[in-house]
Amino acid sequence: MKYLFQSLFILSVLFTAGKTYAQIPDPTTWTYSVKKTGANEYEIIFHLELKEGWHIWSMTPGGDGTLIAPSFTFDKNDKVQLKGSVKQTGKLITKEMEGIDGKVNYYSATVDYAQDIIVSAKTKLSGTHEYQVCNDKMCLPPKDKDFSIEIGN
Repeated sequence: MKYLFQSLFILSVLFTAGKTYAQIPDPTTWTYSVKKTGANEYEIIFHLELKEGWHIWSMTPGGDGTLIAPSFTFDKNDKVQLKGSVKQTGKLITKEMEGIDGKVNYYSATVDYAQDIIVSAKTKLSGTHEYQVCNDKMCLPPKDKDFSIEIGN
């Protein structure tokens, strides 16, 4: 009987925690833009604005290996060649954080992620980016967002 009550208690805690996450609106606003940088070259910019009190881990988050860094996946497109990897720019914060071993790297307020590409013809580039945002009390579950950007040549 004792184990039954413990199991029910654990399940109720997990169910309540899941409902709590569901009630928190996504504190991120993503916008996408394209900047022409050469004859057939472009820069795809993923601009993120975070609500006050929230942060996103750096692509090199540091810490104890448990932090989920933002990642970007581009769908295969024969008209697009990726040039290098995604770069991040913004005001990087590096510090110790309670509950995490080692220094962590993150951004708050705003951050831009940019991918250089070479395009052979007018096309649409699509894909997904995954990220996790946190505040000083909790982290929301990782989220996937699809994107699609028209690129003119």
